[in-house]
Amino acid sequence: MSIKFRLTLMNFFQLFVWGAWLTTLASYGFGFKQWSGQEFGIVFSTLGIASIIMPAISGIIADKFMNLEKLYGLHHILYGVTLLIIPNIDNASSFFWVMLLAMLFYMPTLSLSNALSYTILKNNDYDVVKVYPPIRVFGTIGFIVAMWITNLVSDPESPLAFGLEIGNKISNLTGMAIQCNQFYIAAFFAILLGIYSMTLPKCPPKNEINSTNASLAEKLGLQGFKLFKQTKMATFFIFSMFLGAALQLTNMYGETYIKDFSKVPEFADTFAVKSANIVLSISQISETIFILAIPFFLKRFGIKKVMLFSLIAWVLRFGFFAYGDPINSLWMIIMSNIVYGFAFDFFNISGSLFVETTTDSKIRSSAQGLFMMMTNGFGAVLGSLSSGYLIDNYFTHNDVKDWHNIWLTFAIYALVITVLFAIFFKHKHNPDEVANVSH
Repeated sequence: MSIKFRLTLMNFFQLFVWGAWLTTLASYGFGFKQWSGQEFGIVFSTLGIASIIMPAISGIIADKFMNLEKLYGLHHILYGVTLLIIPNIDNASSFFWVMLLAMLFYMPTLSLSNALSYTILKNNDYDVVKVYPPIRVFGTIGFIVAMWITNLVSDPESPLAFGLEIGNKISNLTGMAIQCNQFYIAAFFAILLGIYSMTLPKCPPKNEINSTNASLAEKLGLQGFKLFKQTKMATFFIFSMFLGAALQLTNMYGETYIKDFSKVPEFADTFAVKSANIVLSISQISETIFILAIPFFLKRFGIKKVMLFSLIAWVLRFGFFAYGDPINSLWMIIMSNIVYGFAFDFFNISGSLFVETTTDSKIRSSAQGLFMMMTNGFGAVLGSLSSGYLIDNYFTHNDVKDWHNIWLTFAIYALVITVLFAIFFKHKHNPDEVANVSH
């Protein structure tokens, strides 16, 4: 097999083993386990906590002690083994600790997979800028495929008979409820991915930071924190955190929101309700398409305007959900999924480019890590905990969730962030900064 094909396979399963359960976790927690909003919010916060703690630690290990492909593979094997424990846990408190352990193993692989791909491609004389993006797209495709499979074999009301039949066979084999299939599927392929990745070309540690004069911050890859001394950078990172609080909300609650329409008789048998995860996969399909439009928008409008477009798209993402339903306003649910690709891609990539073009090369990697830490770490924890609290205390009545006002509240939050960002974030468009941007 060629190097490109092998890396494509790795990237496909990198997100497959996450997408198998991520968007259905709320249905599992709210519907199957009957947890409260705050209990589920704490469980979902494990993604953010792990994003704060582990990437720097894994980076140090890869830089100084262990081959990158072996570390990456070990992470996935341990992640898969931990997922096998999850179906046996009933209370949210214990679930939190086991899920946190799984996320401590998995979340660093998001950056390790990039580093591994870059290293192998460079070692084989490939043009990374040209070759890697098409490989990376298969990661999103893997996420979509996993969502579809999960919908077919982990839902007791699967719309396709053969999917339900396979799901029941897996359930009988494991001795657990069909809703648990998602974790077994993710675990099986995560362990296979871990074993497979160890057969990839060797990427030994570079051990570049070995000076006795190196500061602790340099050894931990935390030099980017000094950027908070600059007003513009501090403003950017703070807004990244507040937007990060919204980034995973639709992944947290999207499926259970659609499935809750089943409580209304006229919506109960609609395709959207029975195939909620498939409907939500439009978001990931949109994501792969909008990636192709990023170079044009960046060159035409500049980084700040593209970020603003993204923030406006987040307002629409939540707003369409607030007024959608599976029959008369199904188009709103579909539009919400379509604008998600614009909202998610444009902020993440334009934000990453902003960091790339405004920071010194000596701390650029640390700065990129800080950007991810603020969005996927602190922001995700903030969004998980606060949304769970709000849903429990203000939008749940007699065990029924008021999804209209939940999404409307999220839309207003995104609108406030958009207006404040437009006022306080100062950045002039320089076409030369993005002259070489390509997808």
